[in-house]
Amino acid sequence: MSISSKTLGRAKHMKQKPAHSLGQNIAYMVSLAWRQRRSVILFALAMAVASILLSLTQLFIVPSILGAVEAKVSIAELTAIILLFTGALILLSAAGSYLSSCSQFGRIEVRLIIGSMIQNKALTMSYPDIEDQNVRKKMDKASMLVTSNTAATEVIWTTLMNLLKNVVEFIVYLSLLTTLNPFMIIAVLVTTIVSFSVSNYLNGWGYRHRGEESEYSRRMNYLSEKSKDYTLAKDVRIFGMNDWIEDVYNSTLRLYRSFAACGERVYIWGNIIDAVLTFMRNGIVYLFLIGAVLKGEVSAAQFVLYFNTVNVFTSGIGKIMTDLAALRKQSLDICAVREFLDYPETFKMEEGIPITPNLNIPYQIKLQDVSFRYPEAEKNTLSHINLTIRPGEKLAIVGSNGAGKTTLIKLICGFLDPTEGKVLLNDTDIRTYNRRDYYRLFSAVFQDFSVLDVTVAENIAQTDENINMELMKRCIDQAGLTEKIDRLPNGVETHIGKVFEDGVNLSGGELQRLMLARALYKNAPIIVLDEPTSALDPIAESEIYNKYSELTDGRLAIYISHRLASTRFCDRIILIAEGGIDEEGTHDELIARNGHYVDLFEIQSRYYREGGSGK
Repeated sequence: MSISSKTLGRAKHMKQKPAHSLGQNIAYMVSLAWRQRRSVILFALAMAVASILLSLTQLFIVPSILGAVEAKVSIAELTAIILLFTGALILLSAAGSYLSSCSQFGRIEVRLIIGSMIQNKALTMSYPDIEDQNVRKKMDKASMLVTSNTAATEVIWTTLMNLLKNVVEFIVYLSLLTTLNPFMIIAVLVTTIVSFSVSNYLNGWGYRHRGEESEYSRRMNYLSEKSKDYTLAKDVRIFGMNDWIEDVYNSTLRLYRSFAACGERVYIWGNIIDAVLTFMRNGIVYLFLIGAVLKGEVSAAQFVLYFNTVNVFTSGIGKIMTDLAALRKQSLDICAVREFLDYPETFKMEEGIPITPNLNIPYQIKLQDVSFRYPEAEKNTLSHINLTIRPGEKLAIVGSNGAGKTTLIKLICGFLDPTEGKVLLNDTDIRTYNRRDYYRLFSAVFQDFSVLDVTVAENIAQTDENINMELMKRCIDQAGLTEKIDRLPNGVETHIGKVFEDGVNLSGGELQRLMLARALYKNAPIIVLDEPTSALDPIAESEIYNKYSELTDGRLAIYISHRLASTRFCDRIILIAEGGIDEEGTHDELIARNGHYVDLFEIQSRYYREGGSGK
C-alpha cells in the first residue's frame, strides 16, 4: 500500500477543461429543483426580495430622518417616520429568518436526491466501468460532494440568492452614484473586472488539480473504512497490521496536507490582490465624494445617503466577486458530479433489444472465437474460445487457479464483452440486448457473493416488498438451512450481521447455503455456480451439487469447482488451461483420456485419502 509517486505526479499535472459551463450547471440545478422540489427556487427568490428590501430600508433610514429634521417637520411626523422604518426593519428581518428556516428542508432534499442519483448510477452502470480506476475516482469525488450540508449541491442556493440580492443592490447603488463623476464609476468597474479575473483564475486551481485531491481522499477513505471493518479485526491483531495501516494513512495525510498548503498559498495570493484592488477602488470613490461635499454640490442628507451608498456599493462589489468566485467553485463541484452521472454506458441498456426470462424457452449460449484481455495486461486471459452450451445442459468448468474460469463466467453472464469474438444467446450477439434484461436470465452464486446486514428474508428475496414466503421456505429447505433458520431468534426476520441488536453471524458454509437459497428463489432459466461451496467440506459440497442437479433439471446450468469429484454429475466438463479449452468430455471420458484432468484428479484424490496432509 505504498504511495505511487508516478501516479500522483500524473494526477498533479492533470489539467482538464470543465465539461459544463457555469451557466449550464446553474440551469441543471434549477431544472432539477423545479422538477423535484420547486419550493427551493421560490424560497430563494422570496429571500432575495426580502433581503433587498431590508438593505434598502437600512440605507434610507438615516438620510430620511435627517432630511425630515432639516425640513423641520413636526414631532408627530418625525415619530411616524421612525416607527415606519423600525416596523419595516422588524418585519423584513423576521420574514428573512422565517424563509431561511423553511428553505433548508428543500435544499437538503435536492442534495439527497442527487446522492440517490449517484448511488443508482453506481449500482446500475456497466460492469467494466465499475472496475475502471478513472471511473471510480469520478464516483468517489461525486459521492464526497453530497455528504454534508456544506456541499456545493446544497449551498449553491444560498450563493445564487446572495448573488441575485447583491446584483440588484449594485444596480440600485450604481444608479444613485451616476449623478456623481462618471470617471469614478469607470475606475470602480475596471478594478472590479481585474479583481474578478484574477480571482476567477486562482480559484480554479482546485478543479485543475482535482485528480490529485481525489487520489489522496480515496486512499484515506479506503484505509479508514478498512480499519473499521470487523472482518479484518483478527488479521489486524494477529499480524500487528495496525502500525502499518496507520503509517500508510499518515504518509498519505502528510502528502494531502502539502497539497492543501499549496492550494492555500494560491488562494492567499488571490486575497492579497483583491485587497489591494479594493483599497484602490475605495480611495478613488472617497476622493470624489469628499470633493463634491467641499464644493457644496450635496446637502447633509445627501452626503449621508451617498456616504452609506459608497460603503455598501464598494462592499457590494466585493460581495459580488466573492459570490461569483464561490459560484464558480460550486459549479466546478457540480460539474464533477455531472461528469459521473453523465458517464456514458459501455453496454446497451434501455436502447438494447428487450428480453424477458421464460422457463419454457430453451436457451443456448455460444462463444464464437472469443478472446479477452484485461486493460493494460500484456497477454490475453482467454484466447480463441469456441464453446456451445446447449439448452438444458449441465456444464462444469474446471482448471487451476488463475486459468481464466471466472473470466469465462463473466463473459457468459455479460459482465464483460470479449476483446475479440462474440457471445451469442440463441444465435444473437448479447451486445444487442438490453444488458439489464440479459442479467435477469441468470441465477448465480459467485465466489465473492454479497450479504447485506438486513433480514434473512430480504437477503434471499433481494427486496423487502411482496416476498413469497412459501417459495422462500422451500428454497431454504432445498439449500439445507431450515434447521438453522428455525433456531434463529426471529426466524427469517432475523438480521444478519451485528449492525442490528438481533443480528447474528452465520458461518462461511451457512452463508454459502443462504446464497444458494437466493439463487433458487430467483428461479431464473440459467444457473451459474462459481465455486460457491468452497467453505463446505467435500461431502457437503457434493450433496449441495447433487441437489442442484435435481433442482435445475431441464435448465442450462454452469458449475465451477476446484474439486473435480463434485462435478461428476455434469453432462460435460471442460478443463481450462493457459487461456484455452485444454480438454473436454464427461468425467469418465476425461479419466479414460489420461490427460491433465487425470493429473489434477489424482492430486486431489491423494490429498483427501491422506487426510489433507499433502505427504
